[in-house]
Amino acid sequence: MSRFFIDSNSELWFTRADELGVDVIGMPYTLDEDDEIAYDLGRNTDFDAFFNRIKKGASAKTQALNTQNYLDYFEPVLAGGEDIIYIHFSSKMSGTFKQMNQAIEILKEKYPERKILTADTLQISLGEALFVYDCAKMWKAGVPDEEIIDYVEKNRNHYAVNFIVDDLGHLKRGGRLSSASCLFGTMLNIKPILKVNENGEIVKASVSKGLKKGIKDLVALIKENGQELDKHPLIVAHASAEEYANELKQGILAEFPNAEVWLQNIGPTVGSHCGPGTFGVAYFTKSR
Repeated sequence: MSRFFIDSNSELWFTRADELGVDVIGMPYTLDEDDEIAYDLGRNTDFDAFFNRIKKGASAKTQALNTQNYLDYFEPVLAGGEDIIYIHFSSKMSGTFKQMNQAIEILKEKYPERKILTADTLQISLGEALFVYDCAKMWKAGVPDEEIIDYVEKNRNHYAVNFIVDDLGHLKRGGRLSSASCLFGTMLNIKPILKVNENGEIVKASVSKGLKKGIKDLVALIKENGQELDKHPLIVAHASAEEYANELKQGILAEFPNAEVWLQNIGPTVGSHCGPGTFGVAYFTKSR
């Protein structure tokens, strides 16, 4: 028997995580050097307060977990006689996985009879949420852990996220976007549509002239690349940009009236890097 772990960088809403019975590794952040907080998938998060403070100049930073943090999450499960499967966010976006691997090596020596399986979605935020949601449903239905790992490795490029960031400076400061891309995006109100590519990195997918045009272009990307939209939900999320997110949701439903579209907030750990005004969509696709 195993326990299924996800991390809160997946942005899978807490009610869905609860329904699936998964364990959540809370990824931490600080705001103006305040006490470190682990994101709780929206359970008790004051999104307005967080993004309003950023708008007023507060500095938000994410923190990597250390080896002991991972030991604290994993060891009680193994000591209780259960195995672990952990489907996580892109290893290209954090140094935390070096610490995770150190913890796993320690635990494998201590509990050689137990299994610890991990798989990299090469995604984050909404794209990861959709991915881990499908995997967790498989786990809950009794699919063997090894088959779930195989599914992740074979289907990474079928989970896409496209998003628009109002101020690219947040991504630049967090090291998620190059200076050249940031400069290009601030010229003439051009809004790059960004994506997480097949290597798990944030890159430009296309460009739009303004946010309103960007909404139409996001829907067009889904129309061009989406597949099996009747079998997989689409996730629309925003960081203090509810108006644009609602317009995006309605635009999707106008094109795909039978689609299941979730609407939710972007959390502080991902929001620390993308900043307020961000909105986007995750969906099942032909390729990223």
